[in-house]
Amino acid sequence: MEVRFKRTGERRYAVIVAQGGATQRFDPAPGYDDDIPHDLVHYAVEAVLGLDDGVFGRAAQGGGTFIAMDGTGGDARAQARLRRKQRRREESMQTREGARQQMALSERLAALCDVAWRRRHGQRADPSRSAPALLSRDDVPRIERVLQSLDTLAPRWRALPIGEELVFDWPSIAPRAH
Repeated sequence: MEVRFKRTGERRYAVIVAQGGATQRFDPAPGYDDDIPHDLVHYAVEAVLGLDDGVFGRAAQGGGTFIAMDGTGGDARAQARLRRKQRRREESMQTREGARQQMALSERLAALCDVAWRRRHGQRADPSRSAPALLSRDDVPRIERVLQSLDTLAPRWRALPIGEELVFDWPSIAPRAH
């Protein structure tokens, strides 16, 4: 599966996932940031820690929450059929207890890593936002591994001009060279 994080405009980005001839696109994606967008933090957490039932692992399995776009042009009926099929896959994945737990872990660690990375780089806490869940003993080494990857990815994202993208082959944490 190929995953692209594309800077699409001032303070806008898209996440594009391609696999087996189908392309899923989330545009605009939430949580834009000049330093590192939310979904790129999620990708790093899941790729570094080998979480295959998180956001991107589910997309690799044919589920997920991206909007399916498979080249059918604007055929609304075909798009609706693809969305129904994707929704059924996602519902099937959510019934597995391990998958639910791994998705929750992915969400929690993405929030923790995002905050930890920003604090490491001098950003102050926003008093209007609640702090992420407390750390477990296992979280500290996991977060450190992800932060090392974010330290590598953030400068590449920040330097990316509008229209350019970082491209990954899931679950690799290293973007392809252009």
